[in-house]
Amino acid sequence: MIGFNADYSEETFTLDQIGELSGDTLLEFGAPWCGHCQAATPAIKEALSEHSELRHIRIYDGKGKRLGRAFKVKLWPTLILLHEGKEVDRLVRPLKADEVRQLISKIS
Repeated sequence: MIGFNADYSEETFTLDQIGELSGDTLLEFGAPWCGHCQAATPAIKEALSEHSELRHIRIYDGKGKRLGRAFKVKLWPTLILLHEGKEVDRLVRPLKADEVRQLISKIS
């Protein structure tokens, strides 16, 4: 999905599928019931509203979810910025839109 995506994907993307993504993508690992994720959502939404061209994929992470482990996600939410399927940088538990903007600026 291009721009802010409100829903967590239950789809299981593989590491290979993520690696094949073209352009720029923001992966967000978390869970809908996670308080930290809920607290970060307004900041993420605000920053992404300024980058409608950026693909945003929310990935429902948790026990037994391989993609989060492949990216070594330890805390939620973890934002991983990708360019052509490769990690550029990451941000853990943002609370301010400026933190997310700074992450996105690494590809702008």
